[in-house]
Amino acid sequence: MPVFNEEAVIQDFFLRMESVMSVLIKDYGLSREDIEVLFVNDGSTDNTFDLLHHFCENHSSYSLINLSRNYGHQIAITAGIENSKGEAVATIDADLQDPPEFILTLYRKFSEGYDVVTAVRLKREGETFFKLLTAKIFYRVLKRLTRVDILVDAGDFRIISRRVAAGLSQMKEKHRFVRGMVSWVGFKQTSIEYVREKRGAGETKYPLRKMLKFALDAITSFSSIPLRLSSYLGFIAAALGFLYSLVIFYTKIFTDRSVPGWASIIIVILFLGGIQLICLGMIGEYLSRLSEEAKNRPLYLIEGIYPEKRQCG
Repeated sequence: MPVFNEEAVIQDFFLRMESVMSVLIKDYGLSREDIEVLFVNDGSTDNTFDLLHHFCENHSSYSLINLSRNYGHQIAITAGIENSKGEAVATIDADLQDPPEFILTLYRKFSEGYDVVTAVRLKREGETFFKLLTAKIFYRVLKRLTRVDILVDAGDFRIISRRVAAGLSQMKEKHRFVRGMVSWVGFKQTSIEYVREKRGAGETKYPLRKMLKFALDAITSFSSIPLRLSSYLGFIAAALGFLYSLVIFYTKIFTDRSVPGWASIIIVILFLGGIQLICLGMIGEYLSRLSEEAKNRPLYLIEGIYPEKRQCG
């Protein structure tokens, strides 16, 4: 569970996870030693760390990875997966929008022999019209832009097998889109629909700025179409410029009409300049990502792991 400033919901999440663990122990023959609940504190600035630290020090099966700062949701999920130990790894946010009880449904399907079971949002409670609309557009545009079969309306609520977790741990790109990476890994995958609940408390950790960055990371990580689009725009601009020059040439040679001077020139300059800036921007985005990858910095640094007897995976 990646956690960032969720002190208002930690207690409720803990109680609901205890109920889930009780069912896993009773109905699936597991023991507490077979189950680990791993929190990843992503640089919280409220009382989240203290609450999680208390839970993990006083309750078996609970562990906490405290990152050195806020690295973002996708990196926090990565840290959890890389340090997990189970043969089945469930990823879920701690804000209670994804119901912890649905883990049982995912695990039941996972037990049929699947490597990935993803929860797909049939309905999203408590979301604004703007967020619902932009999310719907984003997933459908992304599906058309990429060659990887990324599920529409699926988030990071899923169960994966150990071999999928190992595959994800080998992928070290800095700008991560975990749901796309899971699809890329392959193996036997399926999905189950569920109703996403409204937040238990607090406010969304994905404002418009982060949503736009997330969408950009997703597209540039799994599609080269923006680069191709820049080439297409360049050809279109050149073709339009050539056709327009023919019009000007014909008007100059075969008619007595005077050709407007500055207006035509400015229009052409603005049009071509705009196309060039768009193309340079797209190329720049990819170059910036290549620069980040070339630095080969670690994805994250861990401040501490609690309880201290637990070792990194």
